[in-house]
Amino acid sequence: MIVETLLPIARDHLVTISDTARLTEAASCFGRGDTSLIIVCDDAAIMLGVVSKTDIVSRIGRCDGGACMTTVGSVMSQKIVCCRPGDTLQEAWSLMKESGFFHIPIVDQNRRPMGMLNVRDALQAMLGDVEYEEALLRDYVMGIGYR
Repeated sequence: MIVETLLPIARDHLVTISDTARLTEAASCFGRGDTSLIIVCDDAAIMLGVVSKTDIVSRIGRCDGGACMTTVGSVMSQKIVCCRPGDTLQEAWSLMKESGFFHIPIVDQNRRPMGMLNVRDALQAMLGDVEYEEALLRDYVMGIGYR
């Protein structure tokens, strides 16, 4: 199974923000749905980095005067683990496991965000795939449908 099959679900998890947006603007994005990671993009919609709830809370917690007006681009993580639509779910799962991330962006060849893959959706899809293969094997062994 490839990552592309999960794009409809992954698009629902996708939240992007401009690198020039303020921290307070990013903080308000976390109130929507189950978002815990926001993709930071430039004006051409190319991914520059990511910002997490932890990044925002740690900065806002130290706000002195105008410090909350800091831009997201100055707080974001630039070292990004991501996958592409043509990658297998197993490859994406391995990336998530090795890095310890629960979410990774899905990007196209130009680093434009297409979705946000979360560990729960990846595991659910891989488990469903294994269960289907198990059922096919069981039917084959029992001779069901092969007469």
